[in-house]
Amino acid sequence: MANVEHVRTSVLDLAYEQSGPPDGDPVVLLHGFPYDPRAFDEVVPVLAAAGLRCIVPYLRGYGGTRIASPGTMRSGQQAAIGHDLLELLDALSLREAVLAGFDWGARAACIVAALWPGRVRALVSCAGYQIQDIAAAIKPADPQSEHRYWYQYYLHTERGRAGLAANRAELCRLLWKLWSPTWAFDDATYARSAASFDNPDFVDVAVHSYRHRHGNAAGDARYAETEARLAAQPAIEVPAIVVQGGADDVNPPSLSAGHAKYFRGRYERRVFDGVGHNPPQESPRAFAQAVMDAAA
Repeated sequence: MANVEHVRTSVLDLAYEQSGPPDGDPVVLLHGFPYDPRAFDEVVPVLAAAGLRCIVPYLRGYGGTRIASPGTMRSGQQAAIGHDLLELLDALSLREAVLAGFDWGARAACIVAALWPGRVRALVSCAGYQIQDIAAAIKPADPQSEHRYWYQYYLHTERGRAGLAANRAELCRLLWKLWSPTWAFDDATYARSAASFDNPDFVDVAVHSYRHRHGNAAGDARYAETEARLAAQPAIEVPAIVVQGGADDVNPPSLSAGHAKYFRGRYERRVFDGVGHNPPQESPRAFAQAVMDAAA
């Protein structure tokens, strides 16, 4: 585990870890909900040994990252995490970087790749194109998909907010098990990541994310223009490799099978057989290889 460093953005005191040669080509590795930078612990040494500078931030609501002002909305909307990533690149004076992530992290990476492609050398996105179509969220999905999203609907209620606050360790562990049914993680592995969920903004950010994406909560006004751009479902023109867990039980392979239409640059989709929702931690060498291939 690398030392935790901090930068200031317009909204965050943003914590991140950094490994590898400081003059190496930068790669930003982005976790999702409910995970943390420990997901990349076996990816980073491979990339660093290949000469890449690895930057692994704690997303808003996790670990040592804090929303700096008490008056700032604890937003988890997609535009917020996209801007957090863009401002991290600015704060570290990174003209461009390879972006690689899963879950919320893949969403942030897709947003920056789509809206600010000059800042992105290449993209690795788990489960495909991750920019939300909020206008279409009102349309029901097939029953099997709706069943997978029970936790989102739970968080739409105040009972769910209270449940996440009171039982965050148990609830998030359950999600790990459901989403990665073939991954036999142990108690120590889970505990290392679960420590990041004690962040004071964790519950508010998570609840807002899942309510906003279904049109059940207003967004932060500072991101309104960006949300309007994302509503057009912009294409991604940078070189991209989509990593799909073959055993992902929240975003199964069928959902990303048709996502090539969203990508205009060099594109490849790799299905990791027997891997669930967290490819970097479940199959670190294959994930690291995807990052290196994207960067080549």
